[in-house]
Amino acid sequence: MIQLTRLNNDQFALNTDLIERVEATPDTVLTLIDGTKYLVAEPMDEVIDRIVAFRARVVASADDGTVVPLRLVNPDTDQDG
Repeated sequence: MIQLTRLNNDQFALNTDLIERVEATPDTVLTLIDGTKYLVAEPMDEVIDRIVAFRARVVASADDGTVVPLRLVNPDTDQDG
């Protein structure tokens, strides 16, 4: 998620996976995949930079070398819950 500012200075966090497009009209308008629109104070370039930085942090944290073992679970026979 990235933190953004509404035009009334309220801050909120937005899930970047839901963003369909970012426009400068001249206000920055974010349109989500469900059609919801947000007007934000940050310029379009800054929104894009925040999205790129967030995704880079996600990839970096996923690539820390930690291996998580997986096991198949059969809900009919698994006794662990």
